[in-house]
Amino acid sequence: MPFDFDAISTPFRMQPGLRRLATGAIQLTPTRPGDRMLREKLAVLNAHTHQALLMSPDFDPQPALYALFEHAATEHPEAWRCEGDKSVQALRLGWSVHDGAVTSTRADALPEVGRCLAAMPSAWRATALFCLAFAEDFAVIDGDTARIPWLAVCLPSHWAPEDKIGRHFAEVHAPVADNQMLITASDHLARLVTGSDRWERWVWNITSHPHLDAHPARLQAHGWPADVDAEQVAALAFLRTERQTFIPLTAHRQAVFTIHIEVQPLALAITEPAHAQRLHDALHSMSAAVLAYRNLTDARDRLLAWLRACSTGRT
Repeated sequence: MPFDFDAISTPFRMQPGLRRLATGAIQLTPTRPGDRMLREKLAVLNAHTHQALLMSPDFDPQPALYALFEHAATEHPEAWRCEGDKSVQALRLGWSVHDGAVTSTRADALPEVGRCLAAMPSAWRATALFCLAFAEDFAVIDGDTARIPWLAVCLPSHWAPEDKIGRHFAEVHAPVADNQMLITASDHLARLVTGSDRWERWVWNITSHPHLDAHPARLQAHGWPADVDAEQVAALAFLRTERQTFIPLTAHRQAVFTIHIEVQPLALAITEPAHAQRLHDALHSMSAAVLAYRNLTDARDRLLAWLRACSTGRT
């Protein structure tokens, strides 16, 4: 789903920004062979499974997995089939998992998917196939404790899933700059998203990092050079966006949190002057702490100049 520039608010504040999803709104996005999303997820699951697939001791993931798999089969029957949480099939990828056993279902099944699944602990294979079949990453939120007991996150945005597993919402957001609003609302948010309504929120940043996978331990340095002008800085910039939604499991006081990452060159992401104006105004209003947290301090003034020119049609 294209980024909703209307979700950019000014002045910029670190806030929940939740909106109710319309009836029938789609929450998941199937992948296809050759997709960039699929390639990057495969790379992470092949080399860094222990950083992507995580569960707190004694947590039972079956209700959440059953709800997530059923939701996907209802939304995208052309891409996903399931019988409970133990027998699943990714139709576009050509692979299935039944009680932990991996089987190809078509002659042109992607062999790299099969090799990846076969190398997994059997208990994680259905989840891994689901992660590859859909663009989103996933987490389970417990409404009673406001903790996150389960994560399947291949493409984090400058945070380490292994540091967040089992943590309270407030602890998860502790490193975020200007985080008081998020911290104060943590328990309320956990109760809200595990209720009967479905919610979404959008998150964005301008970054020099071009990849979907931005785990801090796997991140190559991509700073902002000091000796280039506004046009050249903009050419190095990418708009990184997240669409986050919540699939509630009301009976279990849980929700599955979905995260869809997109990274586009900034110049391609802005398709009209109003988009540039919204980004300009939000960036201009960011505090020094937020700019530092988002690694934008050195690029701010040059990005503002470029965005101002875009908003008036002078680029």
